[in-house]
Amino acid sequence: MSAPRLAIFRWLPLACTLAARPAVAAEPAPPLPITLQADRLLSTTDRETIAEGSVELRQGGLLIRADRLSYKPPTDRAAASGQVLMQRDGATYRGTGIDLAVRDFSGWFVAPEFDFPLLGTRGQASRIDFASRTRLTAADARYTSCPRPEDGSEPDWQLQARKVTLDFDANEGLAEGARLRFQGVSILALPRMSFPITGARKSGWLPPTVNLDSRSGFELSVPYYWNIAPNRDATIAPRLITRRGLGVETEFRYLAPDYDGSVNADLLPDDRLAGRTRHALSLQHRQAFAGGTNLTLQGRRVSDDAWWKDFARPDNVLTSRLLPASALLERPLSWHGLNLSTYAQVQHWQVLQDLDAPIVAPYGRRPRLGLSGDGAAGPLELSFETELNRFERPDDDTAGDRTEGWRWHAVGQLAWPLRQGGLSIVPRLSFNAASYKTDDPMSDGHRTASRLVPTLSLDASLEFERDTQLWFGRPLRQTLEPRLLWVRTPYRRQDTLPNFDAFGKDFNLSSIYTTNAFSGIDRVSDAHELTAGATSRLIEPATGAELARVGVVQRFLFRDQRVAPQADGSVDGPALEQRFSDILLLGSTTLLPHWTLDAAMQYSPDAGRLSRSILGASWQPGPYRTINARYRLARGVSEQVELGWQWPLYTAPAVTDGKGGASGTGSSCRGTWYGVGRINYSLRDSRVTDSLVGAEYDAGCWILRVVSERLSTGRTEATTRLLLQLELVGLSRLGSNPLRVLKDNIPGYRLLRDAREERDPSTAP
Repeated sequence: MSAPRLAIFRWLPLACTLAARPAVAAEPAPPLPITLQADRLLSTTDRETIAEGSVELRQGGLLIRADRLSYKPPTDRAAASGQVLMQRDGATYRGTGIDLAVRDFSGWFVAPEFDFPLLGTRGQASRIDFASRTRLTAADARYTSCPRPEDGSEPDWQLQARKVTLDFDANEGLAEGARLRFQGVSILALPRMSFPITGARKSGWLPPTVNLDSRSGFELSVPYYWNIAPNRDATIAPRLITRRGLGVETEFRYLAPDYDGSVNADLLPDDRLAGRTRHALSLQHRQAFAGGTNLTLQGRRVSDDAWWKDFARPDNVLTSRLLPASALLERPLSWHGLNLSTYAQVQHWQVLQDLDAPIVAPYGRRPRLGLSGDGAAGPLELSFETELNRFERPDDDTAGDRTEGWRWHAVGQLAWPLRQGGLSIVPRLSFNAASYKTDDPMSDGHRTASRLVPTLSLDASLEFERDTQLWFGRPLRQTLEPRLLWVRTPYRRQDTLPNFDAFGKDFNLSSIYTTNAFSGIDRVSDAHELTAGATSRLIEPATGAELARVGVVQRFLFRDQRVAPQADGSVDGPALEQRFSDILLLGSTTLLPHWTLDAAMQYSPDAGRLSRSILGASWQPGPYRTINARYRLARGVSEQVELGWQWPLYTAPAVTDGKGGASGTGSSCRGTWYGVGRINYSLRDSRVTDSLVGAEYDAGCWILRVVSERLSTGRTEATTRLLLQLELVGLSRLGSNPLRVLKDNIPGYRLLRDAREERDPSTAP
């Protein structure tokens, strides 16, 4: 039987026993005491203490366990041997010997293996030298997030280095003779590599990215990150494109208390396929001035019309062929209870034309000057907007006969809402006034014109509720919400006026409850109509979650509508004589476990058939398991089916030791294959328009993603990209990044990395 644990031995520095001195604010806190306990202790006063058997030394967050330990108070050094374990700041070190100055944490550790549980990573070294609490050097270091194989074989991946120096104060790590090995093969080697220790920014090379597509071939990019200042940085990425040549991508970002923004440039000095220099530039800038004035600058320009086909990548633009450039100055105001906003803008568009499919771009506005506001006066609610615009065609506009000119407009409304309980009645008077001056004569021969169109409307709705029960007595709350919208707008002839920004609204559940069938200012539909509809919902009383919804709505015309949008969205055409509009129906439910169903249909009573419909279904029985399908019909225009999924395909069986337990030999990671994808198929054209198909392999400590994406660039043209990424968990991602593509295209897609974050820490690799 071992001897009982001995009493705790404490030693305080001699400085703590000196005569007290007057306290000053800058005087540091006294050092934390050192606690030593073991099965056997032998102490020589003020010279050395020797501990043997289950030794534990503690000082604040530092813990050292060993078979034998010697501590010398005069030099503050602890030397331990045998099975040595040290824990500090969430990290664990195991080795055969340590010699350490406890309080300033300087010394060395022989043959340590280290674990970082918070990061899920581990490693080993032949020796670690601690210069201080914030500086250390490791020799022959290895680092990985894969489990440590019991047979001593190499983990699936590891980062090796002849020497690694870490300086936590400077947030800098320096590796010499670094190699990254994957499945026993060196895939990256650097004689000298500098890297940040934490998530803070630091200059240095980033992991390379690769792309492969059917137009440009293989592309390799090696980005360099430049931390210019705490509020400025840049990324410079030289790249090689096998079919086109050498190029460079750059991004410059800046941030200040009053402004921030970014500038991006993409340059190909000599595109061998196109036979010319090509480039793309983009700018984002936001600035705040005194008094609440804000300036926003944004724009994107490319060198040629074929850029969107040759470099089909996601951009934050309205469409890939319509590139905006604008400068907007705004200032909020307040006047007699009204919330006002003044603004001035210059806006222009670059249109990337295609001879096979030309598009008509919006007008540029140079300038756009406006004032808008809203407020309340007693029970009345007021809102208005007035603007002065100069409309100009884009330089490469295919519709060159469109007129240019000036327009002043003013729109506003005055409402007197009456709301009580579930009853809402909102009478509203609104107006739309505009005045024009064009460069060329309008269709009636005049260069100037004006008009004023008033509108009177009444919007009334009710909301009824009742408690009900579903299957197995599940309590629910059901609502019934009828709604009526009456609109009266007199006829004003407008076909002789220019059309700068008006377009027929899509006929749907949002637009049917509006007073004007057109977007924009230049057209106002005459109306004497009544829209009637009703919606019913099932609600979970405890959470307020909506479990089901059904609705129906239809519009009735009391007279023909002479200013009416056409089926193609155009604004001037024959009058609308159909008294009863198409019926809009909607439905959605999540009542079935793991299922989400929704439908929106437009039924034509005259034709006796559906003219438009959208049917969707999604099944999500568990994490990383989703299948969704959607059918879209616009009769005479398009008909397509969309299918998306993320689903486990194969899970490798666990390797056992023959006794029912998990084996530590063989491959260090157990893997699962997942299939991911989305396919859009046109039933009208009998072809796949866009597709995204790939696979993900989750090995626990690394993830491999292979995704093929096909993007249509015309009826007979498409670009195919291959995205390949290797994610080394706890280190970095190598290759091209398909994650944004997967999240944007597959509803319900989840990152596999979340799986390890949700697992039991005791079973994490």
